[in-house]
Amino acid sequence: MAGEVTYASKPWLKSYDKGVPEKIQYEEICMPDLLDRSVSKYPDRMALNFQGYKMSYKALKDMVDRFASCLAGFGIKKGDAVAIILPNMIQCVVAYYAIHRLGAIVVLNNPTYSDRELEHQLNDSGSKVLVTIDLLANRMIDLRPKTKVKQIVISSIGDYLPFPVNLLFPLVGKKKGLLPSVPRKQAQDLYDWKDCIAKNQPNPPKAKLTFDDTAMYQYTGGTTGVSKGVILTHGNISKQVQQINAWFPMFTNIHGDSLGALPFFHVFGMSCAMNFSIYKGWGDILIPKPQPEPLLQAIKKFKPTFGALVPTMYIGILNHPEFKKVDVTCFKGFFSGSAPLPVEVIHDFEKATGAVIVEGFGMTETTPVTHTNPFGGVRKIGSIGLPISDTECRIVDLDKGEKDMPIGEPGEMIIRGPQVTKGYLNKPEETATLLRDGWCYTGDIATMDEDGYFYIVDRKKDMIITGGFNVYPRDVDEVYYEHPKVMEACAIGIPDAKRGENIKLFLVLKEGETATAEEMIEYGKTKLATYKLPSEVEFRKELPKSTVGKVLRKELRAEELAKRKK
Repeated sequence: MAGEVTYASKPWLKSYDKGVPEKIQYEEICMPDLLDRSVSKYPDRMALNFQGYKMSYKALKDMVDRFASCLAGFGIKKGDAVAIILPNMIQCVVAYYAIHRLGAIVVLNNPTYSDRELEHQLNDSGSKVLVTIDLLANRMIDLRPKTKVKQIVISSIGDYLPFPVNLLFPLVGKKKGLLPSVPRKQAQDLYDWKDCIAKNQPNPPKAKLTFDDTAMYQYTGGTTGVSKGVILTHGNISKQVQQINAWFPMFTNIHGDSLGALPFFHVFGMSCAMNFSIYKGWGDILIPKPQPEPLLQAIKKFKPTFGALVPTMYIGILNHPEFKKVDVTCFKGFFSGSAPLPVEVIHDFEKATGAVIVEGFGMTETTPVTHTNPFGGVRKIGSIGLPISDTECRIVDLDKGEKDMPIGEPGEMIIRGPQVTKGYLNKPEETATLLRDGWCYTGDIATMDEDGYFYIVDRKKDMIITGGFNVYPRDVDEVYYEHPKVMEACAIGIPDAKRGENIKLFLVLKEGETATAEEMIEYGKTKLATYKLPSEVEFRKELPKSTVGKVLRKELRAEELAKRKK
């Protein structure tokens, strides 16, 4: 058959950068030992930078070991779960590595989640200790009786700040909403972070870790429905950073600072912004609130070398009025993921920085990176790139998921590799749906071209069927991202008695711009097939987003359905 491909031939290999291997000889070394190795190599090099407070690798190890001793004193041992509900701050990195040091299981939770969502995750994971921030302390004290959590360790943004900001913080913190506005409730088993560090020695019991041991329960987005705990092993996490390292051989002898803007409680930030920096012995500039203004301030002040960001961060930085006043030529490379990066944004950002942006793809279930464009080779705009080293990928039919599709034909993308989870916690049926015959079924509709580059067409669940035609909403989004007045676009399917579904488009305009629905529909007529045209356009000041800035299409769809039922 014309266009048919044998996936066993791995056509993507011919497009790899020079020096990138097909297979990797992995070091069997887990993240706590990788931290120790970076400490021995670079003891005095900056490991973390929080708002200008700089911590060396030697000081980081000391604090990790002290907090691990503290957790051991609480009774935490190998296999116990410990929850972290923190933004990107020093305490988050320390707690993560301290928990791993003991062989305990890290449960990274999103601080913006509701009590209902956090209660589910704490109970589902069986977390015994919670590390959180003082802004959430009273809520967590109230939530604790509904969970198995015994001890709560409370940290503050003010714990580690440079002089003289540390002296001013108690005065200005409340005004800026960085300190609690009401006193902390009285309760048993509450511990202050700095006390825990000061009162414990850096000599914790050290667990023997293997690649098969569970390292984390990483929860998928739970904004609608119940979030699932993805089981990630020490092998998943260590092999992932080794895969990322193998993909960028040109960075082998380069030392720099990474912009730690992606939330570490999200798997993209955990692997690509936190763990990879530790693995490389780089400095990590921690951004607790990754909005355009603090991002630009950090770039201006600290001159990072690398950045792993999501499209909304690139868009927000480019559209900020101060962008042209900041020297952004400090960067040598960028990573982008979680959603497609509009072509115009790539061109404008690369022109301003002189650095290359490589787009990739990943899932919580794959730790997360499975695909990336080559850094030095051909980057195909709109493509998620090539399967990274040791990763296999196929496009299969949407009905049974068994038949390989020809080149260019859409189907479900399935993946096999060492970064793939062994399943969902306490959810055998969902695990059986995800993992079949050694392959991870992503739920993404994709195509592959003759050079082995993959393209995400859409989510199976997001596909719009209108008048018998399949419409991938990203096709519509991309057209409107090209409009000079548009900053963000998101299309959804809405019920229609005659056509099954019609298309509704949500738009956020650039600052100072105005437009009408009629104008936007007319614009679409020049770019889209008639059946892909939106029938309704709604303008908004902002679109709902996940914590890593991914536009939540499913929330817009849920809002619209709820509105139409009234």
